Amino acid sequence: MPTVILVRHGRSTANADGVLAGWSQGVALDDSGRAQATELAARLSVVPLAAVVTSPLQRCRETVQPMLDTRPELPVHTEDRIGECRYGDWTGRKLAELADEPLWATVQRHPSAAVFPGPDGESLRAMQARAVDAVRDWNARIEESHGPDAVYAICSHGDIIKAIAADALGMHLDLFQRIAVDPCSVTAIRYTAYRPFLLRLGDTGDLTGLAPAPSAAATEASETGGNAAADTSGDAVVGGGTGTP
Repeated sequence: MPTVILVRHGRSTANADGVLAGWSQGVALDDSGRAQATELAARLSVVPLAAVVTSPLQRCRETVQPMLDTRPELPVHTEDRIGECRYGDWTGRKLAELADEPLWATVQRHPSAAVFPGPDGESLRAMQARAVDAVRDWNARIEESHGPDAVYAICSHGDIIKAIAADALGMHLDLFQRIAVDPCSVTAIRYTAYRPFLLRLGDTGDLTGLAPAPSAAATEASETGGNAAADTSGDAVVGGGTGTP
């Protein structure tokens, strides 16, 4: 199955102000976020992407725009299920204030029990379920259109990406707060018939290793204990792989 590159949006005005943006409208990238998005496009230029899927929120759409500017042929799709968690009555409030709320401790220590207050609030369990379902659905669509070795990008939000990574690692949601993903970082997951492989987590460096290997090289790597990203069998490389050629 395809490799999905999960990109957290660049730093937003809400991030800079310490505000929980949620689904608030008009939350844009700040100057640092725009620079991060430009750098991201350059980092990803070495990876032949099949498509880009983005959250509908402005900060994600702005993050992928430099990539689309340099690759106008790249299909782009909007997916509500990878939109930010619906924080309900917490939306738009300062994180420093929210830390005094009784629910804060649940979000930190027992997130599978956390349900955000208000008519628009959702549980973190529901957030994870919709996001993982979205990735699985897009994996199938991308594989059908572009083949099992395709790579595509999803631009989403911190809690969404952490929850997807936790699912890929087989971690209970109660442990997902142990994962950190910075603005414009890349988390890459290679899905196979038997298990996902986490290839990158919160990576802000070079992404050359995420480019699919040529088929002949992939075969050789598989036969000689090559890297897991090139192995389509779904088996892990015993002893560890050889890394990027």
